[in-house]
Amino acid sequence: MSERAHTTRTGTSTTNGVRVRGHDMINDLVGRYSYTEMLYFLTCGSFPTPPQVRVLDACLVTLMEHGLTPSAVISRLMADSVPEEPQVAIAAGLLAIGSVYAGTTESCAVLLEEIAEREAKGERDVRRTIARAYAAQRRPVPGFGHGTHKPDDPRTPRLFEIARDNGCHGAFVASLLALQAEVDQALGRHLTINATGAIGALLLEIKVPVAAMRAFSVVSRAGGLVGHLLEERSHHSARAIWAAAKRDIRYTEEP
Repeated sequence: MSERAHTTRTGTSTTNGVRVRGHDMINDLVGRYSYTEMLYFLTCGSFPTPPQVRVLDACLVTLMEHGLTPSAVISRLMADSVPEEPQVAIAAGLLAIGSVYAGTTESCAVLLEEIAEREAKGERDVRRTIARAYAAQRRPVPGFGHGTHKPDDPRTPRLFEIARDNGCHGAFVASLLALQAEVDQALGRHLTINATGAIGALLLEIKVPVAAMRAFSVVSRAGGLVGHLLEERSHHSARAIWAAAKRDIRYTEEP
């Protein structure tokens, strides 16, 4: 029995060149395609259309920076602790991206795909059923609510505007907006569609696989953390953060 061959179609390098998914990187890709286009190509297997690039760019820029979030705070603390290793600070901050912060894009996308699948099978009032179920269980609805932006996340309408201007405002965005009405009705109050929820819908519109969405959040936030890392070197906020924790979080004995 012959040994099974292991292969990769992503890329390879030789003594005099680099191949990426069937293309000569040096002559075919470098200088011809942007970083955003290459990210889409490596993820989706085809080069994006100009409208898809503009929508993806908007999503990546939106997630790049949001102030002193947990990922930024962690990066600053690590930059102060290990100043000679920038990759440590950035990697540490990226570990905070998940089901609570920045990484909820995929959760909202999964929910929107579920709605589409159930409706395709003929089920009626799917969004109302889902909204009432989340309300009854007092669970957060993926893509809704924000601790800072109230009553609405200002990033969301801008993202939808860019999608509409580029012909990428389709069924998934419409589904998310319809779900918002049902969520508000089920809760008896308004709950904003947050930026990660909007991005989940937009990435579905431009054919990005759900499995890649959290990774896109990581790629975006990595760029923002570079700014925090460099600022920490000249303005040492990590020490103030540490001092605030020591001051405000008090030690108590077990009762």
